Amino acid sequence: MASLAAIFGSGAMTNSIREIEGMEVIFIIGSNTKETHPVIANRMIKAHRKGAKIIVADPRRVPMVRFANVFMALKPGTDIALLNGIAHVVLKEGLHNEDFIREKTEGFEEWKKSVEEYTPERVEQITGVAKEDIMKAARLYGRSRKAGIFYTMGITQHTCGSENVRAIANLVMLTGNIGREFTGVNPLRGQNNVQGSSDAGCLPNVYPGYQMVENPEVQAKFEKAWGVPLAPKAGLKATEMIPAAHEGKLKALYIMGENPVITDPNTHHTVEALKNLDFLVVQDIFLTETAALADVVLPSTCFAEKDGTFSNTERKVQRVRKAVEPPGEAKSDFSIIMEVAARLGYPMKYASPEEVLIEFGQVWPNLAGITHQRIEKEGIQWPCTDKEHPGTQYLYKGGFPKGKVHFSPVSYTPPAEIVSNEYPFILTTGRNLYQYHSGSMTRRVEAIESHAGEPYVELNPADGERLGIRDGEEICVASRRGNIKIKARITPRVSSGTVFIPMHYREAAANVITNDALDKKVKIPEYKVCAVQISK
Repeated sequence: MASLAAIFGSGAMTNSIREIEGMEVIFIIGSNTKETHPVIANRMIKAHRKGAKIIVADPRRVPMVRFANVFMALKPGTDIALLNGIAHVVLKEGLHNEDFIREKTEGFEEWKKSVEEYTPERVEQITGVAKEDIMKAARLYGRSRKAGIFYTMGITQHTCGSENVRAIANLVMLTGNIGREFTGVNPLRGQNNVQGSSDAGCLPNVYPGYQMVENPEVQAKFEKAWGVPLAPKAGLKATEMIPAAHEGKLKALYIMGENPVITDPNTHHTVEALKNLDFLVVQDIFLTETAALADVVLPSTCFAEKDGTFSNTERKVQRVRKAVEPPGEAKSDFSIIMEVAARLGYPMKYASPEEVLIEFGQVWPNLAGITHQRIEKEGIQWPCTDKEHPGTQYLYKGGFPKGKVHFSPVSYTPPAEIVSNEYPFILTTGRNLYQYHSGSMTRRVEAIESHAGEPYVELNPADGERLGIRDGEEICVASRRGNIKIKARITPRVSSGTVFIPMHYREAAANVITNDALDKKVKIPEYKVCAVQISK
C-alpha cells in the first residue's frame, strides 16, 4: 500500500507531451510554463485553440494566464489550502470518480473528513483567491475525465513541498485522472537530463531505477552486479551536505555540473561552508563561481562534445551524439569518472557509454529493452522491458504496482517565514525566458546579455507608489540573511505585497536573501517564500 505521491517517486511525467493536445482541461500550478518550458507551453496553447480549458494557479500573472479560463493568484506558500479547497468543491458537488475511488484507492473516508474544513470561504481567506474562482476551477477539473495537472518547483520548493505533491495526488485520485491517455500528474523537469540522472541513481537513498539503498535485497543485488561491498545506509542529500560542511562534519566534496554558490539558498552560508572543507573538487564546462573556490577543477565536455543518452521529462531516452571536438583538456564526464574511479582502486571497464546503458537495463528492467540501435532515430519512453517492447506512452494503464493507492490527508501550514512589520513583503524566486539556471552558459551569449543581462525585482505599482519607487530605480531588498541592490521593475505581474527576483544574476543573486529552511522529508529549500523589506 502506498500513496500515489510515494509510488510516483521518479518525478517524471506519467503521460506524454503529445497527449497535451488531446486534453480537455489543463491545470497548471506553480509553473511559469511559457517561459521555463516553452515547447510544452506551445502544446498547451494548441490544446487551448482546440477547445481545452486552462486553469493557472500562481502568485504571478505569468504569460500562460493570457490563455487561462481561470487564473488564481494565490499567496505564495498556500498551495495546500487551494488544492484542498478545490477537492472540497469536487466532493460537495458530486464530481468525484466513485468507480476509480472504490476500485483503486484506500483511505478515502478518512481523507474526505480532512478536507471538510477547506470551504471556498476559508480558502479565500488563506490564499487570497476569490471563492468564485476556486469553485469554477473545481468544476472544470472535476467534470473532466481528460484532465492533466502540470507543476514545477513552484510546488516543490517549499518546506511543505512533499505535502504539496500529496495534495495534488489526492486531487488526481479523487477524479481518477490517471492511468489513461490525456490525463496524469506531470511534473516538468527543470534541467536537461535531470530525469536521466535521477533514473541512474544520482540520489543518496537509491540505486539505479529508484531501488532503495537500505533494502538488504537491493544491496545484495547491486553488490553482485558491481562486485564490491556497498554501504547499507543512505547518504546525505545535497542540501544536507552544505550544513554538514559548515559544521565541519563533511570534509571533502565533489561537485559535478552544479553551481551552488549561485543556486543554493542563503549564499553567504554556502560560501562559508565550501571554504570550510578540507578539499573541494568541481567538474564543469566553465569556471563557475563555485569552481573558483575549488582545490581541483576538472574540465568536462558539454552536450555537443560527447556521446550517450539523455532522458527527458516524459521518460523518453534519447541519443546524444558528439558533434564537435572538446576544447583544451576537457574530457567527457564518462571518461573523467572512470579515471577517478581507477585511481581510487575501482577500475571501471566500460568501452563506451552504450555499455553503461546495457548494464543499466540489466539492473533495472524498465530500461532492459532500450539500446543505442533502437533509439538511433527516435527515443523510447520507459518502461521498456524487452527488445520488442515499444515503450510506454503513459503509466499505470494496468493499475498501480503496489495495488491500491492511499489517500493522504495534508493540512495547510504557513511557510517557515511570514511577513512582519520589519519584513512586510514576500519574495518569491524563479526563472525568466532568456536566462538559464545560474547563468553559467546563457550569460556568456552576447545576444542574450544585451537583451536580458540585467537583474531586476518585480514590484506591484501600488507598492511602488506607496514607497516612492520609480521603474528602473535601484533599490535594496533585504532579508534576515543578507541584502542585494537591484533595479525595480514596476509591473502588475505581481500582487501587492509580493515581489519576484529571477535567480540567474550573480551581481544581484536572489539566493543571498532566500531562506535555507528545508522540507522535512526531501530536504528541498524554501526558495519560493521568504520575508523581505524594501528600501530606496
